[in-house]
Amino acid sequence: MTGFVIQSSHHISIFNSNLNLMKEKETGSKSYLFMIVLVAVFGGLLFGYDTAVISGAEKGLQAFFLGAHDFVYTDVIHGITSSSALIGCIIGSALSGLCASALGRKRSLFIAGLLFLVSALGSYWPEFMLWERGVPHMGTLVVFNIYRVVGGIGVGLASAICPMYIAEVSPAEIRGKLVSWNQFAIIFGQLTVYFVNFLILGEHTNPIIEKIGETVYQVSSASDQWTIQTGWRYMFGSEAFVAGLFSVLVCFVPESPRYLAMKGRDSKALTILEKINGVSKGKMILQNVKETLVEDKGKLLSFGILVIFIGVMLSVFQQAVGINAVLYFAPRIFDSMGMGNPMVQTVIMGIVNILFTLVAIFTVEKLGRKPLLIYGSAGMAIGALGVAFSNIVAVSPIVPVVSIMVYSACFMFSWGPICWVLISEIFPNTIRSGAVAIAVAFQWIFNFIVSSTFVPLYNMSMGDMGESFGHFFVYALYGTICVAAAFFVSRMVPETKGKSLEEITKLWANKAKKEEKKELALQ
Repeated sequence: MTGFVIQSSHHISIFNSNLNLMKEKETGSKSYLFMIVLVAVFGGLLFGYDTAVISGAEKGLQAFFLGAHDFVYTDVIHGITSSSALIGCIIGSALSGLCASALGRKRSLFIAGLLFLVSALGSYWPEFMLWERGVPHMGTLVVFNIYRVVGGIGVGLASAICPMYIAEVSPAEIRGKLVSWNQFAIIFGQLTVYFVNFLILGEHTNPIIEKIGETVYQVSSASDQWTIQTGWRYMFGSEAFVAGLFSVLVCFVPESPRYLAMKGRDSKALTILEKINGVSKGKMILQNVKETLVEDKGKLLSFGILVIFIGVMLSVFQQAVGINAVLYFAPRIFDSMGMGNPMVQTVIMGIVNILFTLVAIFTVEKLGRKPLLIYGSAGMAIGALGVAFSNIVAVSPIVPVVSIMVYSACFMFSWGPICWVLISEIFPNTIRSGAVAIAVAFQWIFNFIVSSTFVPLYNMSMGDMGESFGHFFVYALYGTICVAAAFFVSRMVPETKGKSLEEITKLWANKAKKEEKKELALQ
């Protein structure tokens, strides 16, 4: 009897296994999709880690280079040094289209991982094999910035290709949600590095920097020397562990099926599409992809200038609202508000950002892309203007702290994830890699402009208001841009919720044909 029960259980197990295989053939493997998207969003985590590591390290870095004797380390130089990775981001994003088209999405992500690794190790020890460690001078500053630019190239590649890759492997009905997880990973990477920086700092304290002239500073003799000489190095070096892991993991994901189809490798593309979507749907998707490839051979402006303009402006607004200035300099901002430990408040803001990114993930397929962007813009405007007026009206320190967290939280359920969703899906198949490269390059250009001008604007003085004027001006400017962003989305951006990438391609093809007919009629 026992043998019969065991044998029956064995047959039931085989039956259930076969049933699951049949179901996967019909609907696709969710676990397979989950694993490859998980690896792709790990690139987003690295993106967030690399861009936010400066928030904890920048004061120690500033104090280190203020000790140089061959040049004066000014606000402007510090602003550029803190933002130098963004120069690499511009280069990497501009090259992402070429890399994604020539090498494929997968190999490009692997290269990004290696660049992250080199940058982390080089930023930790910029004097390696060149100069004595711990002696600041212009040469060390230049080499440090070169390593940060190298890391920025990796970020630029990952920022363009990760969401593109996720969009190209995702089923239409959950594409927005899956691409939004990339933004979650970016914010999680930022939160992770906030915690790592906090743990590295431990019982040590950030250096005390005193202003001794209009644009000249010095380090107080009471400052913690460990933070100045060592702390910032550990913060940058910690990224090496994450970068190495990503470089290994990306070797195990498949190439994008839409990229394979564009390269004529239909059988390989079909295998991946069937595994993700099921046999019948996979064949249908491949057929639709091939039809869009026949429609157009991929000249960048073949679908009209409007689609490129919308993609570029989405990127511009995502940065021009000023969010990365807040993320990069969060501890400095909270310190100026004079309310508690700024590193603790930075970590709290990171947790708030995570929670509100989840709001986007679970509502983007229900509410759509446009409503989230418009609501988020309105909330950001309220938060930014709240911080601005807190600097010219006597209020409790809790008011600007709460306002800046409202501003940040509203970004996280709107422009943070939704911009990446739209950029990854709004462009037609045949021009996606090139168009995404242009849009993301503009994003990093404006990121650099905002980040490198924040410190000088924030410290700007005027009349009796002193530096309060700069604090007011910079947030009033960001709040005004948020209002303009809401107006742009309501008038210009199409809703893409629930549409396949091929349907979006046909939408722009039809618009381009209508424009051609109008031009012919006018002639």
